[in-house]
Amino acid sequence: MRIDVLTLFPEMFESPLSHSILRRAQQQGIVDIVLSNIREYAAERYRKVDDTPYGGGPGMVMMCGPMFDCVEHVQAQGAEPGRIIMLTPQGAPLTQEKVVELSRSPRLILIAGRYEGFDERIRQGLDAEQMSIGDYVLSGGELAAMVVIDAVVRLLDGALGDEDSAANDSFSDGLLEYPHYTRPEEFRGMRVPEILLSGDHGKIAQWRHEQSLLRTQQQRPDLYAAYQARQDAQQQPKKR
Repeated sequence: MRIDVLTLFPEMFESPLSHSILRRAQQQGIVDIVLSNIREYAAERYRKVDDTPYGGGPGMVMMCGPMFDCVEHVQAQGAEPGRIIMLTPQGAPLTQEKVVELSRSPRLILIAGRYEGFDERIRQGLDAEQMSIGDYVLSGGELAAMVVIDAVVRLLDGALGDEDSAANDSFSDGLLEYPHYTRPEEFRGMRVPEILLSGDHGKIAQWRHEQSLLRTQQQRPDLYAAYQARQDAQQQPKKR
């Protein structure tokens, strides 16, 4: 997979991309992450990429010209066009289901905005998807792009040391993950549940599923309700 990131601050990505799973995935050729500085595509001498909004109002708006030139240049670098995603609070929420979908794309182009936002014609002209990592506002789209990259890359074949790890993550089946324990068996009066020490893998799997259900019901009743609705729908007899 190739992931292009279009940003005004490519240096922000140096540390996150140089450690742990993302570092190994790049070294092993599982993913190619390419950073492009939008400012390099500004036509003006002073590399201007933003201007005041028509109609007045606070802040500055990212201009069409540099963005279109940057995207078009990046698209031309690959044999296959990339799926363009703008990181913005106005976008659809990022979910694990969406992450799985993105991980199946051969190429992604992530656009990290700044200032007050994008000129609307950028979205329209590039036919870009809008995506948000939560109902809050950040100073720019760089952190959101990092979240997308991390979530997607860990699902790529070979990125994780244990291929079952991703399958057991929270949200992978619509539920929160069960609690984990490791050595020692007792710590400050708190003991590891006996079932995990039993060696009975069938009972352990059942216990973990029950814990996932309980944790989801307690901490994310919205997810639990959606899970139950899916289960009920699957149990409904199919109409002939």
